Amino acid sequence: MKVTESSSHYDNLEKMTVMELLHNINKEDHLVPVAVKTVLPEISKLVEKIVPRMEAGGRLIYIGAGTSGRLGILDASECPPTYGVPHEWVIGIIAGGDVAIRKAVENAEDDPEQAWNDILKYGFNSDDTVIGIAASGTTPYVIGGVKIAREKGLLTGCITCNLDSPLSKEVEYPIEVVVGPEFVTGSTRMKSGTAQKLVLNMISTTVMIKLGKVKGNKMVDMQLSNAKLVQRGTNMIMEATGVDEATAKELLLTQGSVRMATEHFYKNIKS
Repeated sequence: MKVTESSSHYDNLEKMTVMELLHNINKEDHLVPVAVKTVLPEISKLVEKIVPRMEAGGRLIYIGAGTSGRLGILDASECPPTYGVPHEWVIGIIAGGDVAIRKAVENAEDDPEQAWNDILKYGFNSDDTVIGIAASGTTPYVIGGVKIAREKGLLTGCITCNLDSPLSKEVEYPIEVVVGPEFVTGSTRMKSGTAQKLVLNMISTTVMIKLGKVKGNKMVDMQLSNAKLVQRGTNMIMEATGVDEATAKELLLTQGSVRMATEHFYKNIKS
C-alpha cells in the first residue's frame, strides 16, 4: 500500500476541538523537514546536473497534476521576479492546462502522452531538464511525460512521497520524501505538498545561486515591479555603496537593477 494513501494516525477528527486539530496538524507538519533532510544527497545530485545544462541554454521544466502541478507553477512563476530571469528559464506545466490551476479538470492526469505534448508547446531543447512532481508517484500524465523526455535525451528527475513508485523508476534522479500518512487520510495537499514545496524551493534557489543570480545573500537581479521591491533594492544599494537613500534610489531606477546600479557606482569611482 502507498504511504500517501495509508490511514491517518488520528481518528474521529470531527470530535476534536479546534485547538486539538491545530496542535495535531502542526505535530504532523514537524515531520516534513526531517524527511526532506534525509533526501538532501538526492537533491544535490539532481541540482549538480541541472546547473551546467542551464548554463548551456537548457530550461528547467516542472510537470504535475493537481496540487503537485500547482506547486510547480508557483515555483516557476516566482523565478523571474525574484531573480530577473526570462520566463522561459523555469516552466511549470499542469495537467489540464492553465484552467486547472484554479479548478480541477476531469481525467486530465490520466493521459500518459499529454505531458510531452504540453512540453513541446514550449519548444524542444536537448539541454532541458524535466522534473515530474506527483505525491503518489503513480500519475500517468507525469509518468508518461518524464518517460518520453528521458527517451528524447533530456535530464529527468522527480519529487514523490512514496518509495519505489512507477514515477521513480522512469527517471534518472528520483527524490522520494516519505512523510508518512496525512492527517486527513490521503489528503496529499498537506504534508506531501509541504514536502514538495520545500524541495522545489531548494532546487530553484540553489540553481539560481549557482547561475550567478545572487550576490552575497541579495537578489541583485530582482524585478522592480512594485514600491516594496524598489525600496528593498534601494536599501541593498545603500548597504553596498554607502550612499544616501535618494542617491541609491536614483541609481536603482536609472540602472534598472541592484547589480547594475552597484556596478555602475563602483565603475565611476574607479574612473
